[in-house]
Amino acid sequence: MIVEMKNVCKNYLQGKIEVPALKDVCLQVEEGEYLAVMGPSGSGKSTLMNIVGCLDQLTSGTLLIDGQDVGRCTDDQMSDVRLHKIGFIFQSFHLMPYESAMENVALPLSYAGVPKKERRIRALEVLEKVGLGDRVDFLPTQMSGGQNQRVAIARAMVNRPKLLLADEPTGALDSASGLQVMDIFDQLHKEGVTIMMITHDINIARRAERIVVIRDGVLTPYEEE
Repeated sequence: MIVEMKNVCKNYLQGKIEVPALKDVCLQVEEGEYLAVMGPSGSGKSTLMNIVGCLDQLTSGTLLIDGQDVGRCTDDQMSDVRLHKIGFIFQSFHLMPYESAMENVALPLSYAGVPKKERRIRALEVLEKVGLGDRVDFLPTQMSGGQNQRVAIARAMVNRPKLLLADEPTGALDSASGLQVMDIFDQLHKEGVTIMMITHDINIARRAERIVVIRDGVLTPYEEE
């Protein structure tokens, strides 16, 4: 089991009032599974992703990532989980604007202490995998949105994480670029990568094996209307 959430709650303080963002969420994601999380704006999708990604701390409950109890981790251990077990893909790419595609992809490897020569080899490998072997020295401003998102996917995969978290990965892309990105996800899934993807688009969600819905912080299975 890559992700196991047991009765997870997350509350935020707004002034002096505690507002629940996640309510008693229970979720299991098997190794190699492809899961889509759907929900309207403000439903708790991003909060759920931030909790699973160890970017935010839960208020109560238990979260296990690859068997490790995140709630018992120190800050350094949490950073280690993020670095080695989780790859992140965001709607707005989050690339370094003055770094090349190669440098952007190699960045997590430098944090992980991988030697420079090996960083370049591994970064080139994943850039070729996403169809950008001929764009390694291009800056983000020299590439299209779809190409930038493929750089972001390569960066997320370069540390060979157990879990890929994607938050609206096609949200900033045109239809053709979005389909290219989803084809890459399909290929990664075939290769055994565990994917957890947030989307508001049912057509994108249907590319996954399983869909769950979050509304007002409550997670339920998806039911066809």
